[in-house]
Formats: sequence, C-alpha cells, structure tokens
Amino acid sequence: MELREENPSDWWEVEALYDLCFAPGREALSSYRLREGVAPVASLCMVLRDQDSLAAAVRYWPVRVAGQRVLLLGPIAVHPTRQGEGLGGHLIAESLRRARALGWARVLLVGDAPYYERFGFRRLQGVRMPPPTNPDRVLGFELTPGAWEGITGDVVRDGAEIGKTSQK
Repeated sequence: MELREENPSDWWEVEALYDLCFAPGREALSSYRLREGVAPVASLCMVLRDQDSLAAAVRYWPVRVAGQRVLLLGPIAVHPTRQGEGLGGHLIAESLRRARALGWARVLLVGDAPYYERFGFRRLQGVRMPPPTNPDRVLGFELTPGAWEGITGDVVRDGAEIGKTSQK
C-alpha cells in the first residue's frame, strides 16, 4: 500500500471514489460551499493506493473561525471493497501528524462523533457551519493544546468576510 500526496493525475479517480462513497448531491452539502473557489491544502490531500487501484483518499481545506486559521477535514473516503481494513483511520492519523508538523493548530469536520472521537475529535460548542448542518456533527481536534479554547463563531471560507465571530 502506497501513501502519498494526491497529484493532479489522481483528481478524476478521487472524485469517482467520493461519488461512489457518498450520496448523490454530495456537492450540495454546506461544507462544499466553504470549498468553492478555494484551493485545498495540497500537502495534506493524500491517497492510499494498492498497485494501480485507489483504496482511500482524504482532502483538507483552509477555513476560518473567529479570524483563526482552521483546517476543514473532508471528504475522506475508503473504497467499499477496502472498508474495515483501517485505511481511513490510517489516513486520518497520518494527515493529522503532517498537519501538526506544518504548524496548523486546529482541525474541524462534519461527521459522526462515535467514529471520530477515537481520534480525539470532540463536539465544538459555538462553532457554526453554514446551514443546514446539524450542530452535533461539528467536531474539532486540537493539534496544539488549547487551540479551540474560546473560539466561537461562523465557519467561513479562508479569505472570506469574517462576519460575526469572537475569540476569547
């Protein structure tokens, strides 16, 4: 199994994996609005390949909360024939390690708490994704201790108008 950064030649295959793993209309989700017109964090977008076949992929995007830089994790997908092998967990752990090494302080995602809590993600109080996101699914991870303390507000595109946010 080869783990490496996603490169431009992987794009269509990664998109096909996301289409396979997620419901039709995935691009209508609120998290996709935060990605429109914003380049992903290329050094954290990774693929796992077995010979010539794509087994899993993860992407990260820059966003802001209370004017602070935040990584938005997702989408992450594992090919249905490879699920249950720990590939998603490996991608998450390795990408978080790389994000810490690159100097990022905090990560957020929209997902199922029971799955992501095992990696250290916790429910973020007062951090609001664009509607109609369920607030119970907004989870955060601290790459630096205390990185989420006192940060509340709307999640906005990196470089977008900050709007109503606060940092204590």
